[in-house]
Amino acid sequence: MTLVFLGTPSFAVPTLERIVQAGHRVLAVFTQPDRPKGRGGELAASPVKQTALNFSLPVYQPERIRRPEPVEQLKQMQPDAMVVVGYGQIIPQSIIDIPLHGIINVHASLLPKYRGAAPIQWAIANGESNTGVTTMRIDAGLDTGDVLMKWETSIGPEENSVELSQRMAQSGADLLIQTLAGIDTGNIRPEPQDNAQASLAPILKKEDGEVNWNWPARKIFDRARGFLPWPGAYSHFRGQLFHIWKARVAEEPAEGAPGRLMPLKRRLLVSAGESSALELIEVQIEGRKRMPVEAFLNGHHLEENEMLHAPE
Repeated sequence: MTLVFLGTPSFAVPTLERIVQAGHRVLAVFTQPDRPKGRGGELAASPVKQTALNFSLPVYQPERIRRPEPVEQLKQMQPDAMVVVGYGQIIPQSIIDIPLHGIINVHASLLPKYRGAAPIQWAIANGESNTGVTTMRIDAGLDTGDVLMKWETSIGPEENSVELSQRMAQSGADLLIQTLAGIDTGNIRPEPQDNAQASLAPILKKEDGEVNWNWPARKIFDRARGFLPWPGAYSHFRGQLFHIWKARVAEEPAEGAPGRLMPLKRRLLVSAGESSALELIEVQIEGRKRMPVEAFLNGHHLEENEMLHAPE
Protein backbone atom coordinates (compact mmCIF):
# COMPACT_ATOMS: atom_id res chain seq x y z
CA MET A 1 0.00 0.00 0.00
CA THR A 2 0.93 3.65 -0.30
CA LEU A 3 0.73 5.15 3.17
CA VAL A 4 1.12 8.37 5.12
CA PHE A 5 2.33 7.91 8.70
CA LEU A 6 1.40 10.28 11.54
CA GLY A 7 3.15 9.80 14.87
CA THR A 8 5.41 11.44 17.42
CA PRO A 9 6.56 9.44 20.50
CA SER A 10 8.90 6.49 20.87
CA PHE A 11 5.83 4.22 21.15
CA ALA A 12 5.16 4.90 17.45
CA VAL A 13 8.67 4.06 16.22
CA PRO A 14 8.35 0.26 15.97
CA THR A 15 5.21 0.64 13.85
CA LEU A 16 6.93 2.98 11.39
CA GLU A 17 9.92 0.63 11.22
CA ARG A 18 7.74 -2.40 10.55
CA ILE A 19 5.76 -0.59 7.84
CA VAL A 20 8.96 0.18 5.96
CA GLN A 21 10.40 -3.31 6.50
CA ALA A 22 7.15 -4.88 5.24
CA GLY A 23 7.59 -3.12 1.91
CA HIS A 24 4.81 -0.56 2.13
CA ARG A 25 5.54 2.72 0.37
CA VAL A 26 5.54 5.59 2.88
CA LEU A 27 4.77 8.80 1.00
CA ALA A 28 5.36 11.07 3.99
CA VAL A 29 5.70 11.17 7.76
CA PHE A 30 3.86 13.82 9.75
CA THR A 31 5.07 14.51 13.28
CA GLN A 32 4.94 17.29 15.85
CA PRO A 33 7.28 20.28 15.43
CA ASP A 34 10.65 20.15 17.18
CA ARG A 35 10.29 21.17 20.83
CA PRO A 36 12.71 22.62 23.41
CA LYS A 37 14.26 19.91 25.56
CA GLY A 38 16.58 19.78 28.55
CA ARG A 39 18.06 22.58 30.61
CA GLY A 40 19.51 24.30 27.57
CA GLY A 41 16.15 24.42 25.84
CA GLU A 42 17.58 23.32 22.51
CA LEU A 43 15.10 22.13 19.91
CA ALA A 44 14.86 18.36 19.69
CA ALA A 45 13.30 16.20 16.99
CA SER A 46 10.64 13.67 17.95
CA PRO A 47 11.58 9.96 17.98
CA VAL A 48 9.40 9.46 14.89
CA LYS A 49 11.16 12.25 13.00
CA GLN A 50 14.56 10.78 13.81
CA THR A 51 13.42 7.38 12.56
CA ALA A 52 11.89 8.84 9.39
CA LEU A 53 15.11 10.68 8.56
CA ASN A 54 17.08 7.45 9.07
CA PHE A 55 14.86 5.91 6.38
CA SER A 56 15.19 9.03 4.17
CA LEU A 57 11.43 9.59 4.30
CA PRO A 58 9.87 13.04 3.67
CA VAL A 59 8.96 14.69 7.00
CA TYR A 60 6.29 17.34 7.58
CA GLN A 61 5.78 19.14 10.90
CA PRO A 62 2.76 21.45 10.75
CA GLU A 63 1.78 23.28 13.92
CA ARG A 64 -1.85 22.41 13.13
CA ILE A 65 -2.62 19.64 10.68
CA ARG A 66 -6.16 20.91 10.18
CA ARG A 67 -4.89 24.06 8.44
CA PRO A 68 -5.47 24.34 4.67
CA GLU A 69 -1.86 23.79 3.58
CA PRO A 70 -1.28 20.35 5.19
CA VAL A 71 -4.79 19.24 4.21
CA GLU A 72 -4.04 20.10 0.59
CA GLN A 73 -0.65 18.36 0.79
CA LEU A 74 -2.35 15.16 1.93
CA LYS A 75 -4.98 15.40 -0.80
CA GLN A 76 -2.23 15.67 -3.41
CA MET A 77 -0.50 12.54 -2.05
CA GLN A 78 -3.63 10.37 -2.51
CA PRO A 79 -2.53 7.60 -0.08
CA ASP A 80 -4.31 4.24 0.05
CA ALA A 81 -4.43 4.60 3.83
CA MET A 82 -3.02 6.65 6.67
CA VAL A 83 -1.62 5.27 9.92
CA VAL A 84 -1.76 7.20 13.20
CA VAL A 85 0.19 6.25 16.33
CA GLY A 86 0.30 8.87 19.09
CA TYR A 87 0.42 11.81 16.71
CA GLY A 88 -0.74 14.33 19.30
CA GLN A 89 -3.31 16.29 17.27
CA ILE A 90 -6.97 15.68 16.51
CA ILE A 91 -7.47 14.61 12.90
CA PRO A 92 -10.25 16.64 11.23
CA GLN A 93 -12.92 15.16 8.97
CA SER A 94 -11.35 16.92 5.98
CA ILE A 95 -8.36 14.57 6.37
CA ILE A 96 -10.32 11.49 7.47
CA ASP A 97 -12.11 11.59 4.10
CA ILE A 98 -8.89 11.55 2.02
CA PRO A 99 -7.51 7.97 2.01
CA LEU A 100 -9.31 5.17 0.20
CA HIS A 101 -9.08 2.76 3.14
CA GLY A 102 -9.41 5.40 5.84
CA ILE A 103 -7.09 6.24 8.73
CA ILE A 104 -5.96 3.36 10.92
CA ASN A 105 -5.02 4.08 14.52
CA VAL A 106 -2.90 1.86 16.77
CA HIS A 107 -4.37 2.40 20.25
CA ALA A 108 -2.83 0.98 23.41
CA SER A 109 -5.95 -0.49 25.04
CA LEU A 110 -8.72 -2.96 24.36
CA LEU A 111 -11.28 -0.51 23.04
CA PRO A 112 -13.79 0.70 24.06
CA LYS A 113 -11.92 0.51 27.39
CA TYR A 114 -9.53 3.37 28.10
CA ARG A 115 -10.19 5.80 25.30
CA GLY A 116 -7.94 8.83 25.49
CA ALA A 117 -4.35 9.97 25.80
CA ALA A 118 -2.92 7.75 28.56
CA PRO A 119 -4.40 4.23 28.29
CA ILE A 120 -1.31 2.33 29.44
CA GLN A 121 -0.80 4.51 32.50
CA TRP A 122 -4.42 4.38 33.66
CA ALA A 123 -4.77 0.64 33.08
CA ILE A 124 -1.90 0.00 35.50
CA ALA A 125 -2.95 2.75 37.91
CA ASN A 126 -6.42 1.25 38.13
CA GLY A 127 -5.06 -2.18 38.93
CA GLU A 128 -6.04 -3.92 35.69
CA SER A 129 -4.61 -7.42 35.22
CA ASN A 130 -4.79 -7.37 31.42
CA THR A 131 -4.79 -4.91 28.54
CA GLY A 132 -3.90 -4.92 24.86
CA VAL A 133 -3.66 -3.07 21.57
CA THR A 134 -6.49 -2.24 19.18
CA THR A 135 -6.32 -1.17 15.57
CA MET A 136 -9.33 0.91 14.63
CA ARG A 137 -10.53 3.11 11.80
CA ILE A 138 -10.59 6.71 12.96
CA ASP A 139 -13.81 8.71 12.93
CA ALA A 140 -14.61 12.18 14.27
CA GLY A 141 -14.94 11.01 17.91
CA LEU A 142 -12.32 10.34 20.59
CA ASP A 143 -11.17 6.76 19.89
CA THR A 144 -14.73 5.81 18.91
CA GLY A 145 -14.10 4.35 15.45
CA ASP A 146 -14.78 0.80 14.29
CA VAL A 147 -12.46 -1.87 15.67
CA LEU A 148 -10.36 -3.76 13.11
CA MET A 149 -8.14 -6.11 15.14
CA LYS A 150 -7.10 -6.67 18.78
CA TRP A 151 -4.15 -8.18 20.65
CA GLU A 152 -4.42 -8.96 24.36
CA THR A 153 -1.78 -9.39 27.08
CA SER A 154 -1.59 -9.72 30.84
CA ILE A 155 -0.01 -6.99 32.95
CA GLY A 156 2.78 -8.25 35.20
CA PRO A 157 2.14 -7.83 38.95
CA GLU A 158 5.06 -5.40 39.24
CA GLU A 159 5.23 -4.21 35.61
CA ASN A 160 5.36 -0.43 35.22
CA SER A 161 4.12 1.75 32.40
CA VAL A 162 7.56 2.14 30.79
CA GLU A 163 8.06 -1.63 30.61
CA LEU A 164 4.53 -2.32 29.41
CA SER A 165 4.73 0.44 26.80
CA GLN A 166 7.85 -1.11 25.29
CA ARG A 167 6.12 -4.49 24.95
CA MET A 168 2.95 -3.01 23.55
CA ALA A 169 4.79 -0.85 21.03
CA GLN A 170 6.29 -3.95 19.44
CA SER A 171 3.01 -5.89 19.52
CA GLY A 172 1.13 -2.88 18.15
CA ALA A 173 3.53 -2.77 15.21
CA ASP A 174 2.87 -6.44 14.48
CA LEU A 175 -0.89 -5.91 14.77
CA LEU A 176 -0.80 -2.97 12.36
CA ILE A 177 1.00 -5.05 9.71
CA GLN A 178 -1.61 -7.80 10.12
CA THR A 179 -4.36 -5.19 9.87
CA LEU A 180 -2.99 -3.72 6.64
CA ALA A 181 -2.77 -7.21 5.14
CA GLY A 182 -6.37 -7.93 6.16
CA ILE A 183 -7.60 -4.67 4.66
CA ASP A 184 -5.72 -5.37 1.44
CA THR A 185 -7.32 -8.82 1.07
CA GLY A 186 -10.73 -7.74 2.32
CA ASN A 187 -10.65 -10.25 5.19
CA ILE A 188 -11.28 -7.74 7.99
CA ARG A 189 -14.80 -6.91 9.06
CA PRO A 190 -14.86 -3.65 11.07
CA GLU A 191 -16.91 -3.90 14.27
CA PRO A 192 -18.60 -0.90 15.93
CA GLN A 193 -17.64 -0.22 19.53
CA ASP A 194 -20.12 -0.66 22.37
CA ASN A 195 -20.18 2.87 23.77
CA ALA A 196 -21.92 1.64 26.92
CA GLN A 197 -18.69 -0.22 27.83
CA ALA A 198 -16.42 2.78 27.25
CA SER A 199 -14.07 4.23 29.86
CA LEU A 200 -11.67 7.16 29.63
CA ALA A 201 -7.91 7.50 30.11
CA PRO A 202 -7.44 11.29 30.23
CA ILE A 203 -4.11 13.02 29.74
CA LEU A 204 -2.06 12.92 32.94
CA LYS A 205 -1.77 15.98 35.16
CA LYS A 206 0.88 16.78 37.77
CA GLU A 207 -1.63 16.40 40.60
CA ASP A 208 -2.42 12.82 39.55
CA GLY A 209 0.89 11.80 41.10
CA GLU A 210 0.20 13.12 44.60
CA VAL A 211 -0.27 10.28 47.08
CA ASN A 212 -3.23 10.18 49.41
CA TRP A 213 -2.05 8.00 52.29
CA ASN A 214 -5.63 7.17 53.19
CA TRP A 215 -5.70 5.01 50.06
CA PRO A 216 -4.84 1.34 50.54
CA ALA A 217 -1.20 0.47 49.81
CA ARG A 218 -2.18 -1.53 46.73
CA LYS A 219 -3.77 1.52 45.09
CA ILE A 220 -0.73 3.69 45.85
CA PHE A 221 1.58 0.99 44.47
CA ASP A 222 -0.45 0.68 41.27
CA ARG A 223 -0.45 4.44 40.71
CA ALA A 224 3.29 4.68 41.40
CA ARG A 225 4.13 2.08 38.73
CA GLY A 226 1.43 3.35 36.35
CA PHE A 227 2.51 6.98 36.40
CA LEU A 228 6.18 6.43 35.54
CA PRO A 229 8.09 8.40 34.42
CA TRP A 230 5.70 11.36 34.86
CA PRO A 231 4.08 12.57 37.06
CA GLY A 232 5.25 9.62 39.17
CA ALA A 233 4.10 9.24 42.77
CA TYR A 234 5.07 11.90 45.28
CA SER A 235 4.42 13.22 48.76
CA HIS A 236 6.24 15.64 51.07
CA PHE A 237 8.87 15.04 53.75
CA ARG A 238 9.94 17.83 56.10
CA GLY A 239 8.52 20.39 53.67
CA GLN A 240 10.36 19.00 50.64
CA LEU A 241 9.02 17.10 47.64
CA PHE A 242 9.49 13.35 48.21
CA HIS A 243 9.31 11.22 45.06
CA ILE A 244 8.60 7.50 45.24
CA TRP A 245 10.32 5.81 42.32
CA LYS A 246 9.91 2.21 43.38
CA ALA A 247 7.82 0.53 46.07
CA ARG A 248 5.91 -2.63 46.91
CA VAL A 249 2.97 -3.58 49.06
CA ALA A 250 4.34 -4.65 52.46
CA GLU A 251 3.30 -7.84 54.21
CA GLU A 252 3.37 -6.06 57.55
CA PRO A 253 0.24 -4.18 58.72
CA ALA A 254 0.17 -0.43 59.16
CA GLU A 255 1.07 1.16 62.49
CA GLY A 256 -0.29 4.60 63.32
CA ALA A 257 -1.96 7.19 61.13
CA PRO A 258 -1.77 7.04 57.32
CA GLY A 259 1.51 8.54 56.13
CA ARG A 260 3.51 7.53 59.23
CA LEU A 261 7.05 6.39 58.42
CA MET A 262 7.97 3.01 59.93
CA PRO A 263 11.73 2.22 59.74
CA LEU A 264 12.50 -1.51 60.12
CA LYS A 265 16.29 -1.97 60.22
CA ARG A 266 17.28 -1.30 56.58
CA ARG A 267 13.69 -1.14 55.30
CA LEU A 268 11.19 1.70 55.36
CA LEU A 269 7.42 1.26 55.42
CA VAL A 270 4.67 3.87 55.30
CA SER A 271 1.26 3.41 56.89
CA ALA A 272 -1.60 3.55 54.39
CA GLY A 273 -5.36 3.10 54.41
CA GLU A 274 -7.27 -0.03 55.38
CA SER A 275 -4.48 -1.03 57.83
CA SER A 276 -2.05 -1.65 54.94
CA ALA A 277 1.53 -0.50 54.48
CA LEU A 278 3.71 0.45 51.51
CA GLU A 279 7.39 -0.48 51.49
CA LEU A 280 9.60 2.15 49.84
CA ILE A 281 12.45 0.82 47.68
CA GLU A 282 13.81 3.82 45.76
CA VAL A 283 13.10 7.46 46.59
CA GLN A 284 14.23 10.98 45.76
CA ILE A 285 14.29 14.14 47.85
CA GLU A 286 13.75 17.46 46.08
CA GLY A 287 17.03 18.71 44.59
CA ARG A 288 18.85 15.40 45.04
CA LYS A 289 19.40 12.26 42.99
CA ARG A 290 17.37 9.07 43.19
CA MET A 291 18.60 6.77 45.93
CA PRO A 292 17.87 3.36 47.44
CA VAL A 293 15.89 3.65 50.64
CA GLU A 294 18.87 2.43 52.66
CA ALA A 295 20.83 5.52 51.58
CA PHE A 296 17.87 7.71 52.55
CA LEU A 297 17.77 6.13 56.00
CA ASN A 298 21.52 6.61 56.42
CA GLY A 299 21.19 10.31 55.61
CA HIS A 300 18.09 11.10 57.66
CA HIS A 301 17.51 10.32 61.31
CA LEU A 302 13.79 9.69 61.49
CA GLU A 303 11.93 10.93 64.52
CA GLU A 304 9.19 8.86 66.11
CA ASN A 305 5.84 9.31 64.34
CA GLU A 306 7.46 11.26 61.46
CA MET A 307 5.09 11.56 58.50
CA LEU A 308 4.83 11.85 54.75
CA HIS A 309 2.06 14.29 53.95
CA ALA A 310 0.43 16.66 51.50
CA PRO A 311 2.06 20.09 51.02
CA GLU A 312 1.40 22.51 53.86
